[in-house]
Amino acid sequence: MRLTRCARESGDPFMFQQLTAAARAPTCSAANDVAQERTRLAVAPRPRSPIVLATVTCLLMAGCTVGPDFRRPPAPDVAGYAARPLATTASAPAVAGGDAQRFVEGGDLPGDWWTLFHSRPLNALIEQSLANNPDLKAAQAALSQARENALAQRGSYYPSVSASFAAQRQKTPGPISPTPNSGAYVYSVFTPQVSIAYAPDLFGLNRRTVESVEAQAQAVRFQMIATHVTLSTNVVAAAVQEASLQAQIDATRRMVDINAKMLEILRYQLAKGYVGRLDVAAQESQLAQVSATLPPLQKQLAQQHDLLAVLVGRFPSQAPTEKFTLDSLALPLDLPLSLPSALVAQRPDVLQAEANLHAASAQVGVATANRLPNIQLTSDAGSTALAIGQVFKAGTGFWDLGAAITAPIFQGGTLLHQERAAKAAYEMAAQQYRSTVLTAFQNVADTLVALAQDAEGLKSAAAAAEAAKVTLDLSQRQWKAGYASYLSVSTAEQADLQAQINLVQAQANRYADTAALFQALGGGWWHRDELMQADSNPTQK
Repeated sequence: MRLTRCARESGDPFMFQQLTAAARAPTCSAANDVAQERTRLAVAPRPRSPIVLATVTCLLMAGCTVGPDFRRPPAPDVAGYAARPLATTASAPAVAGGDAQRFVEGGDLPGDWWTLFHSRPLNALIEQSLANNPDLKAAQAALSQARENALAQRGSYYPSVSASFAAQRQKTPGPISPTPNSGAYVYSVFTPQVSIAYAPDLFGLNRRTVESVEAQAQAVRFQMIATHVTLSTNVVAAAVQEASLQAQIDATRRMVDINAKMLEILRYQLAKGYVGRLDVAAQESQLAQVSATLPPLQKQLAQQHDLLAVLVGRFPSQAPTEKFTLDSLALPLDLPLSLPSALVAQRPDVLQAEANLHAASAQVGVATANRLPNIQLTSDAGSTALAIGQVFKAGTGFWDLGAAITAPIFQGGTLLHQERAAKAAYEMAAQQYRSTVLTAFQNVADTLVALAQDAEGLKSAAAAAEAAKVTLDLSQRQWKAGYASYLSVSTAEQADLQAQINLVQAQANRYADTAALFQALGGGWWHRDELMQADSNPTQK
């Protein structure tokens, strides 16, 4: 538009027509048309000097930007995450974490979603991790580095100014006439100088380069946000797993005690001749099997302690003292479910892939601009004197102005193939973006199915636990009344404890998958001020 406006003001209708048509062409064909018109005017017998000057001036002032202009990919045209919409999960009354969960379609996620579990120790642990986790701090430092690199690249928009001072002591051979007008063969030269260089961004090389670097900074920003969301989710999952393991260990220890007591009774009965050696051997095997399940659980619990310590930025020997139980956690009942069109605008991994696509798009323009001419303007001003005290006296000054244009003619196909490689990289980034979007939708769909099945699993586990408890009560009554042996009571106690372990695992699955849903939907990072401080890419459209 600036080119056509300048041509209109030049008063040449033919030039205005040519530039208007060129301005409608893709990429930078306007500049090519201007160059062709300049060549024609150079040989045509028409008054051309004012027109050429106006055209060249407009071209230098406006320039153009070669390569594709990035456009954000449209949201996927899908209505939901699963084939069948989910409204409410099953419920297991009178069981911790057994309430039905409702999916609120189009709901927004809170920035501190973990507070929905209503656990102060958990909230404190997450805040500590967000303040001290080294991986998150490294991601924040990487973002600062990327921002500074983007600001540094913006310096290409402006002229570079440098100052120098040179002092030399030299001697010229006698047969050669001396350089200074004083006739001296040995003399000193002092030269202070200021140099200015500027490269007009004729085809948008600098603009595309800055655009690419800023898009890369955006990718690093969303990578940092993904680290933030993943960290908070990992802390919740580790706390839930710790509570689950501790409950399983407690139940397993009770099972070991029951089996040990059963073995003691059988050995007594063996001594009295009431049972055979086979019964005792079977119980010894049962006790060994139950005891063997305890060390792996203890190992996992110790590893969860170490994991929580590292997540909050501590050494394993400095693990947090907070203890978690499933009964101390509240299950979020109203789960916000973002619309599919909103998911691609809030998932940090999708936004990172989009920023990578933007950077690859700008690199196509960079590779294209490298195949076109570039102009370099230079200027020097300074003073040269034989004595330091005469540097700034009249008659010692000098200056020069220069302009150079460089155009690649033959590079052995290097620039051509670099441009093709940039286009291939853009296609790769586009496919990676699509893959990331598909994976995001898969994560949400899988989590929704997991939540529905977790509820059904907890309902079944609660029913099994209730049945095992009834069996134990009846066995204890029969034993007290003399109608059953203690072995039947011990067997019922063992079944009851195993049902409790299954119930604990089902409860933990509901809590963990609820946290996974918040992560799959983006984690609500857009409501946290510390993550919104970086503005969106100014070159993004």
